[in-house]
Amino acid sequence: MEYLEEYKKWCEGSEFDEDTKKELLAIKGDTAEIEDRFYKELEFGTAGLRGIIGAGTNRMNRYTVGKATQGLANYIKEQGMQEKGVAISYDSRKMSKEFSLQTALILNANGIKTYLFENLRPVPELSFAVRELKCTAGIMITASHNPPKYNGYKVYWDDGAQIVSPRDKEIISKVREVKDYAEIKMISKDEAIEKRLFNTIGKEMDDKYIDTVKNLVLNPEVVKEQGKKLKVVYTPLHGTGSTVAERLLKEIGIENLYVVEEQREPDGNFPTVDYPNPEDPKAFKLALELAKKVDADVVLATDPDADRLGVFAKDSKTSKYMDYTGNMSALLIAEYRISQMKEKGLLPDNGMLIKTVVSSNLADAIAKEYNLELIEVLTGFKNIGAVMRKAEENNDKKYVFGFEESYGCLIGDYARDKDGIAAVMALCEAACFYKSRGETLWDQMNNIYKKYGYYKETQVSIVREGAEGAEEIKKMMTSMRNRDIDSIGNYKVLTFKDIEKDIVKNMKTGEIGKTGLPKSNVLYYALEDEAWCCVRPSGTEPKIKFYMGVKGSSEKDAEIKLEELKNAMINLAK
Repeated sequence: MEYLEEYKKWCEGSEFDEDTKKELLAIKGDTAEIEDRFYKELEFGTAGLRGIIGAGTNRMNRYTVGKATQGLANYIKEQGMQEKGVAISYDSRKMSKEFSLQTALILNANGIKTYLFENLRPVPELSFAVRELKCTAGIMITASHNPPKYNGYKVYWDDGAQIVSPRDKEIISKVREVKDYAEIKMISKDEAIEKRLFNTIGKEMDDKYIDTVKNLVLNPEVVKEQGKKLKVVYTPLHGTGSTVAERLLKEIGIENLYVVEEQREPDGNFPTVDYPNPEDPKAFKLALELAKKVDADVVLATDPDADRLGVFAKDSKTSKYMDYTGNMSALLIAEYRISQMKEKGLLPDNGMLIKTVVSSNLADAIAKEYNLELIEVLTGFKNIGAVMRKAEENNDKKYVFGFEESYGCLIGDYARDKDGIAAVMALCEAACFYKSRGETLWDQMNNIYKKYGYYKETQVSIVREGAEGAEEIKKMMTSMRNRDIDSIGNYKVLTFKDIEKDIVKNMKTGEIGKTGLPKSNVLYYALEDEAWCCVRPSGTEPKIKFYMGVKGSSEKDAEIKLEELKNAMINLAK
């Protein structure tokens, strides 16, 4: 068995340190654990390299990080782009600081200049810094919203977006060519500084980033006026958000800002939450307790690397704090910003609104209302970044707004990844604007539904861990792919897309065309009455994900339809 041979190599090889060997010898005889650690190498998925921290080829450790970095360095040099340098940031997770310094010094040993943030900083600021410093690439050490045992390694290219095909495949190919860990080059920090390869960045980049985001406020006077009254609770969930979010909100005029003290300081153990994910209402426990205490209007949370935003807003009629999905919060921001841009004559004639295939069809309705081109891309914000890059190069379309259902959006073209910090600002601006009209954010969400229809979406994940789980997920996808499904629940299937095979099938006529999307292991079912379903394996976790959406005549109607569709989709996958 190959994984046992690899395990033995790690236990005995001179290139591996004693702590690594000790950790691995402690699991001697535990075949299942050894197999899970060594049955594969970590690969770049929708969010780069990501895995559980620990020893092994299928883990995040100094060796897998070193191999990834050496492979990336080889690629950068092969492309002749080593002169421009690489920006590096990291979040609050265990080993993030160590991995970021190691990454910088490996690049320096390969003659590549680095710009390492002096302390942890959010993903969007890293994306901004890559563009601002005109770097070849960027690296963010983070596992985003994953549980505490994870860490990860996101790679960005010179436009500030995460790497996409074919570059991602080319880079991982270079990583795989690094067969021996002894090939990983390294120099000391002192030597790197002496050679002027190692550079530190900090407050000056914060200033530029914050000033850029602040300039996107559309109604600054309204914010200053209503910011005296609006009450906002914010939690960074022990992550990077605290480095810039508080300063940004105070500078735009939010005077009554209450930060959850127990979650203010960065901490990779995430001691107050089971799962530092603003998609999970349980992560809001302390924030909601504080909100009730201070009678807050809005409750906001960002994940550890601050690219995602979770929202609760008070319903003045019931005094309850209402939970927003990622679709809801993003499209509330979109409707506010786009309507105000139109009113102020700022909306471009060639504007585009970009969403992912698993995001709400409410986006389509908003795009149609404001005469924007609606562009649909594969899951992962890097695919939105790719459209932005192409539009910038062709100078034919203007970016207005982009989002994905997984609680992430970008309100301007200053970066190329989702920005939870700017989303916090945009939500607070919107809250001030509607407060000036005697309305809450929850009132406005209902106004949007009344205007466009009651669009509701949900997602269900089935977790299958380890090598056996990966095989089970593969079989589930194959089974659904090979069946002609003409109805799901109460809905007829209008079209079926197999994006891996690049086919679109009209289920009524049998006509087959092409998706026009890059190949990806995704199945999509367009249903009657603007309903839809989608299934795909996660690129970063051992899960198969089912997404679905409906349009109802009322909130209750939409909820009933969504529950029925969810049950039908789960049964279909069995």
